[in-house]
Amino acid sequence: MGKVLKSLGLDLGTTTTQLVISELTVENRAPGFAVPRMEIGDRRIVYESKVHFTPLISGELVDEAALSELLKAEYQNAGIRPEELDTGAVIVTGETSRKENAQAVTRALARQAGKFVVATAGADLESVLAARGAGAVEWSRESTAPVIHLDIGGGTANIALCREGTVEPAGCMHVGGRLMKFDETGRITYVSAVLAGLISHQVGDRITETEAMAVARLLARALEEALGLREATGLSRQLRTAGAVECPLPPGVISFSGGVADCMEKDMPWLTYGDLGPLLGRAIRESLLCRGPYRLGAQTIRATVIGAGCHSAALSGSTVCICHTPLPLQDLPVGCIGEEEQTDPQLWQLARQRLAGKEALFLPGWEAPDYGQVCRLADQLVKGFDGKPCRVVLERDMAKALGTALQLRLGKDAQVLCLDGLWIGPDSYLDVGEWVGPAVTVVVKTLAFG
Repeated sequence: MGKVLKSLGLDLGTTTTQLVISELTVENRAPGFAVPRMEIGDRRIVYESKVHFTPLISGELVDEAALSELLKAEYQNAGIRPEELDTGAVIVTGETSRKENAQAVTRALARQAGKFVVATAGADLESVLAARGAGAVEWSRESTAPVIHLDIGGGTANIALCREGTVEPAGCMHVGGRLMKFDETGRITYVSAVLAGLISHQVGDRITETEAMAVARLLARALEEALGLREATGLSRQLRTAGAVECPLPPGVISFSGGVADCMEKDMPWLTYGDLGPLLGRAIRESLLCRGPYRLGAQTIRATVIGAGCHSAALSGSTVCICHTPLPLQDLPVGCIGEEEQTDPQLWQLARQRLAGKEALFLPGWEAPDYGQVCRLADQLVKGFDGKPCRVVLERDMAKALGTALQLRLGKDAQVLCLDGLWIGPDSYLDVGEWVGPAVTVVVKTLAFG
């Protein structure tokens, strides 16, 4: 039996807030006398909270005190103390990530939640976690076609492309059930700024079911355009989130999760939740998105929180080098030096200027380097970090050799962190947890507050 880590997932969404606690079993998958290869094997959910409405003080502020009390109550219900948690994530999603105090609130909750629970936001991370939590990544192992996963919540629809058990973010749209809110009479109480110019309705107007359904169909059409089922127009461009890129997706099975997905196959009164959710679910069910093969996630409304609790943590390789570096480390901005740049001194110099402000470097490539290559790489790194803590993340199994070379050059008291067996995408941040055998827990994430 391997070591068991307790992991928290807390999702602060546009509409709902949820918590799960999982147990992750760490196993050594290496054969015989080989170098240990530590991997997370079994993932088991041991507690699921109720689905709470996300508490807001006003349209622009998250209620930190109410969330703190919610977290305390759920820990008590689960029979667990924060100090018993080993890893996990507090993730803020959709419209909530754009509230004025979202960043401060999630960081405060992460400190309250446990010794190594990270506070994070970002459509890329959310799309990956939702695809894992909904089962889309697993389905893609069995599917001959790609699985395109849509997680549609209160404020955004996150898109992920799953192929043969791998997943990558593929965009994010301002499409969600809470972009408009209504009272019990159909009077509009809220309209998101992202709908400016697309609809004529304003706060205070009364809206009929037919008129609200027209708005829902407009949002469904934006998703059709995003997935290439319709020709792209100004609609999809306006509703694409800042930073998201337009990328053609291959045809495949479409899967759905999120609160809106939970409404897709239920016929309910349109004002059930006081928002567009039921109508948007119906509009998607009637759209081109569901004309071909599609499926609802094994989890719909809980997909992201289960992804955060079960799939946010990973393990480094086992041949790490960590010297005079206190753990855990959180929110390290990571820059990437490409394979060609790593071997060309002039290109390396240009890359150093581009990566000012980064606290760690990711170096892809390096299949079985020889001793001379490791030494030359160490020389370049010493110049690049220029007296600051030397933190390097590698794709290949060479962290011990490179870390030792760095120590020889920097001195026995230098701070050196060298991890391998990881892949880090652009605009990412790294959290490094505590030791699990010869490896350490890590979380690779994006931060997208604002």
